[in-house]
Amino acid sequence: MPQYFGKLQTNEQPWSVIEPIKGIEKSAPRSGSLRDRSIDFHCGKSLFKISILAPNLIRVRLAPTGEFQPRRSWAVAKKDGDWDKTPFEVTETPENISIQTEQIKVTIERNQGRIECSNLLGQPFARDAEIGMGWHTGAVAGWKMIEPDEHFYGFGERTGLLDQRSEIKTNWTVDCIDYNSLTDEMYPAIPFFMALRPNLCYGIFLNSTYWSQFDIGVTKPGIWKMETRSPELDYYIIYGTEPSQVIQTYTELTGRMTLPPRWSLGYHQSRWGYDSEDVVHEIAQEFRNRQLPCDVIHLDIDYMRGFRVFTWSPKRFPHAEQLLSQLKTEGFKVVPIVDPGVKYEPEADYAPFDEGMKNDYFVRKPDGQLFHGYVWPDKALFPDFINPEVRKWWGESQKILTDAGVAGIWNDMNEPSMSDRPFGDKGQKVWFPLESLQGPADEQVTHAETHNIYGLMMVQACYDGLLHLRPNERPFLLTRSGYAGIQRWSSVWMGDNQATWEHLELSLPMLFNMGLSGVPFVGCDIGGFAGNGNAELFTRWLQVGMLYPFMRAHSAMSTARREPWVYGQRIEDICREYLNLRYRLIPYLYTLFWQTTQTGAPIFRPLLYDYPNDPKTYQLHDQILLGSSLMAAPVYRPGVEYRAVYLPDGVWYDWWTGTSYEGNSHILAAAPLETMPLYVKAGSIIPLYPVRQYIDEEIPSELTLKVFPGEGELTLYEDDGHTFEYQQQAWATTQYRVSIEGDNVIVDISPREGSLVLSEREIIVDVVDKGEQRFTDDGTARQLRF
Repeated sequence: MPQYFGKLQTNEQPWSVIEPIKGIEKSAPRSGSLRDRSIDFHCGKSLFKISILAPNLIRVRLAPTGEFQPRRSWAVAKKDGDWDKTPFEVTETPENISIQTEQIKVTIERNQGRIECSNLLGQPFARDAEIGMGWHTGAVAGWKMIEPDEHFYGFGERTGLLDQRSEIKTNWTVDCIDYNSLTDEMYPAIPFFMALRPNLCYGIFLNSTYWSQFDIGVTKPGIWKMETRSPELDYYIIYGTEPSQVIQTYTELTGRMTLPPRWSLGYHQSRWGYDSEDVVHEIAQEFRNRQLPCDVIHLDIDYMRGFRVFTWSPKRFPHAEQLLSQLKTEGFKVVPIVDPGVKYEPEADYAPFDEGMKNDYFVRKPDGQLFHGYVWPDKALFPDFINPEVRKWWGESQKILTDAGVAGIWNDMNEPSMSDRPFGDKGQKVWFPLESLQGPADEQVTHAETHNIYGLMMVQACYDGLLHLRPNERPFLLTRSGYAGIQRWSSVWMGDNQATWEHLELSLPMLFNMGLSGVPFVGCDIGGFAGNGNAELFTRWLQVGMLYPFMRAHSAMSTARREPWVYGQRIEDICREYLNLRYRLIPYLYTLFWQTTQTGAPIFRPLLYDYPNDPKTYQLHDQILLGSSLMAAPVYRPGVEYRAVYLPDGVWYDWWTGTSYEGNSHILAAAPLETMPLYVKAGSIIPLYPVRQYIDEEIPSELTLKVFPGEGELTLYEDDGHTFEYQQQAWATTQYRVSIEGDNVIVDISPREGSLVLSEREIIVDVVDKGEQRFTDDGTARQLRF
């Protein structure tokens, strides 16, 4: 537990439990109410409420004092009253009260208020243990049974194994530099998980921004516990027969990402630090001269004047606007880092400090004094991002960066992270006092409640600010910290990893569990941030990184350089091949991003997502599905040239050779350094662009459809890639179907839909083992026979 907590550390008080239910009260329908969707259960002085929000979604709230907390402005994206009214029936007996929807049944025991859920087949899930809910001074908790063969996923950013059963997971945002497979608290805090067994899945979202913790059968075998240092227990139960249904409902509750700019799907190059204009020019020229595709160069803290946010260094970057303009002509975007700490500088004519002081925008201690901590600019103040007025000011302060031409913002150190006093020296750690008040006058709350959302609110400030400054451009944001719902505003990277084989392997379950927590636009620093790896490690990492939704190489100051060419010609050639493949796959990737805006589906996903009834996939952390069609089996150990691969049900084709394999089997795949084993499910259609050095705004005049014989379909999504016109129907979708008819493969193309006007282009339909056909695409229907 972090030092932050001081006097709030865990105590051994006994838990108070719910008294027998004295009466129930169904909410009366009235104008503006929750329309008859909630039932209150009166249990002496305590009160709990069950709200039926959807056929597969209920909300449970326990108020030990009998009074519920007010709704917070930063709460879930979809309020209780915004859900369509869900029919349900209430049945009472002397022992129980039952609530039934068209998908689930919830039974509440009168004597102890225990809750048991089941589907309509009678299979139980999320059922309370002997004690269901309880409280003591400073904390509330709930206990539920772990069903046989139940596996647990999600929990946000987590190290270690894919399945988090028999783990304790704490939700408290920290700067976890040098994390490893045993680390608990991480940069973001996302108190959501899903439990899976064959034919049944459910999710739990603990709706608390306070410190919280899940204990998945560690303290009490067979029982999982959720605890939070909140005045009430508030959680959602989401039922589904498979993970996709749970994720769809969870992201409807917490929000889904909007489409990012298409260029952000390209390759990002970063280092701490590319510390001058000359170095940035040199890096850009090397990429173009060597024909290594790249879209984005990131600037770490060295671009600032003395690490002051919203400044440019007059020595290192004296011509920032000119630099960015030149890079734009070469096809590069620039994304600079921004930290929350504002340098304490009372007599220096530093606008962010002066404006923040003038308007009382910085966090104060409980006694009213300004709080300061120590970060890169040394003594610093911290904006109160819980206050919407402060968020507006911060967002508009990005103008100095957008005026110079930056394409996006990289938010770092926003857990918030602070160092010893003074920076880098040993001394007493300084933290926000938990009792500090934050937020506007009509919603002032303590830092104990808002610590976990500090990064989330900073990101919202940046997103809204970019929308204000450039209303016709989709914002691109990257963040290290966040909370449930961070996907609405930002991509997320997994922080300061290490250049080791262990961290290459760790990246897979970390990104899987982020996707299973509703956050799809994720990545890890390719090559590792800290320490020095070698050519083999970088090559293997870039191969798997080609599949990361957010693809960035990044490394720390004083480490060996990590650009692809530093390792010699052989490694450069391998990197070029996989970068080219990434850029060819952009139409497939962009379609996956569109799908996740509609359903919340993870882009980079474990096999269990698409094969939830196959127990062989439940622990499989080292194979990747990119969407439902492409599957990779990366190498994450040195010297390995063969590896075992599990092929789930169906027929699978080797991407490189076209060889087909029957699924529900294991194979031994050849994996020399040049090759990452890659497979495609039969019936898949993979759209490919020609190789390009960067992603421009024009849709290419050629599109290849690589077809793998079987039964399947693809709906290709396209739009202009950078504006919000798609929200006014300026998009195009084309449905392609593949089927088998005797010895023939049939490809059916439906008429293009949507109002986006596309220029005529050449379509190349390449059917594996059957050859190719070409035609000019004018948006009309046609059928091809191979």
